[in-house]
Amino acid sequence: MRAYRFLFTARWLGYLAMAALFAAACVGLGMWQLDRRAEVLANINKINTNYESTPLGFDAARPLFENWDPSREWSQVTLTGSYDLAGQRVVRNRPLNGQPGYEVVVPLRLANGATVIIDRGWLPIGNNEGGRPDVVPEPVTGTVTVTARLRPAEPQLQRGAPEGQLASIELTGYAKQLGYPILTGAYAQLAQETPAAAQNPVEFPKPSIDEGPHLSYSMQWFAFGVLFFVGFGYAARQQAKTDAYEATLAAEDDQLERHGRGSAFTPRRPAPAPRAGKRPTAEEEEDALLDAQGY
Repeated sequence: MRAYRFLFTARWLGYLAMAALFAAACVGLGMWQLDRRAEVLANINKINTNYESTPLGFDAARPLFENWDPSREWSQVTLTGSYDLAGQRVVRNRPLNGQPGYEVVVPLRLANGATVIIDRGWLPIGNNEGGRPDVVPEPVTGTVTVTARLRPAEPQLQRGAPEGQLASIELTGYAKQLGYPILTGAYAQLAQETPAAAQNPVEFPKPSIDEGPHLSYSMQWFAFGVLFFVGFGYAARQQAKTDAYEATLAAEDDQLERHGRGSAFTPRRPAPAPRAGKRPTAEEEEDALLDAQGY
């Protein structure tokens, strides 16, 4: 562990704090993605439970039209009454499948005197006049039985709309335009009606039940958080190797300084033994002289 004592220096403690900070941020983003996935799964479960459910009668559905319950979104209701053609409005800025367009809403007056809002469907933007659909199909006259799916009333937007149009399906403001009371907690998207109109706006598709990439995104964020510590560990290991190498070089330099360069510490070729019974050669005499002088 002595090789890693540098980890307790201010510099490396700062590196560790930075790694922990970035890892915590990654964990937070991963948890956020998991929370989003949980919301999507709850909505998918709600769609699967309510979208094809047995339709409620008006008496059972009235509390939902008055005070919205989010868990009952997409529940089907069956209503009988007559459309108020004069109260029909076009709702602006309603894209569908990536195409700009409108939705058509109309009051449905029930036999008991209550009025609910029915969203009849979607229309593309017009080509003849800017800001308006080319044709708005008329609903049927007389008594009609409607099966529709519940949706929550929308908030009021801080923008206006031309005459005969709405900026959003904000029911309190819509009621003021109509001049008579309507149920303002929810409206309903048309699924089918009897008798059917000769032509209706485009029917709404079933909402998506794809949970999306939130789970994979969360795993990626968690992996990024781990990688910060892996990177810190790798950097520490490389620093320890560098310190060990530099310590070895320093020790060798110290030995050279203490013993002197070219001394006995430096390996030398041993002098050849003199040949017996013969006069030494010039090379042997030179080597003997160098040995005597300490070289």
